[in-house]
Amino acid sequence: MDCNEILNVAGMAGRILLESGAEAYRTEETMVKICEGFGMEDAQSYVTTTGIMMSITHERKNYAKITRIQKRGVDLNKIDLINALSRNIQGSNYTIAQVKQELSRIDAMGRYSFLSTLFFSALSAFGFALFFEGSLKDALCAFVIGLCIKYVFMIMEKNGINLFFHNALSAGVGAILSLLCMKWGLADSLDTVIISSIMLLVPGLAITNAIRDTVAGDYLTGLSRAVEAFLCAIAIAVGIVAVLSIWGGM
Repeated sequence: MDCNEILNVAGMAGRILLESGAEAYRTEETMVKICEGFGMEDAQSYVTTTGIMMSITHERKNYAKITRIQKRGVDLNKIDLINALSRNIQGSNYTIAQVKQELSRIDAMGRYSFLSTLFFSALSAFGFALFFEGSLKDALCAFVIGLCIKYVFMIMEKNGINLFFHNALSAGVGAILSLLCMKWGLADSLDTVIISSIMLLVPGLAITNAIRDTVAGDYLTGLSRAVEAFLCAIAIAVGIVAVLSIWGGM
């Protein structure tokens, strides 16, 4: 049995999970299940938001692997598929090659199309405006602004721009468009339009995972996720405050 290949497969599963927004404890548990499913006598994993360290023992020999995590996003479908795969390994006759092929297929899966993402993001901003008791005019403005914010966000994310900057720039774009809507009489409440639009940038999953990891005892990972969420919030505030300050000065 090729223990190094088992490590590679488990590391690949862990990488996809973390890149898709999974919690640290879920990632560790899944990797261990994969290794145990292939008969490893002892499997240990340690996961942070930026890296994976794993070791296995087989026939009194130790094997270890470190995997660096370069990007993070949100894809709950991939998390669900890999969780199901890790559980099926123990009760099926999967080979390492089959698991690797399945992981490659999951990794290559796209999310929603670009246009679908734009539309439903804009629809979310529309719904938030109504939820915050804004008028129909506010909601329609939030719809258009939400679409623009998501477009800018996705373009910058695709080009690998730092998370802090593309949150700040996206929030700035939202603030500018909200001010223009008020100036042209298209909206009734500036606050409602801005808040509804920037809800698309709020790091909800990072905050949730920070709490879940901390409760699970992964304090380092929980703290790092909390810092990430805090920096995202700061970036959003910086983008909006900068635009409002410049607009007020003009």
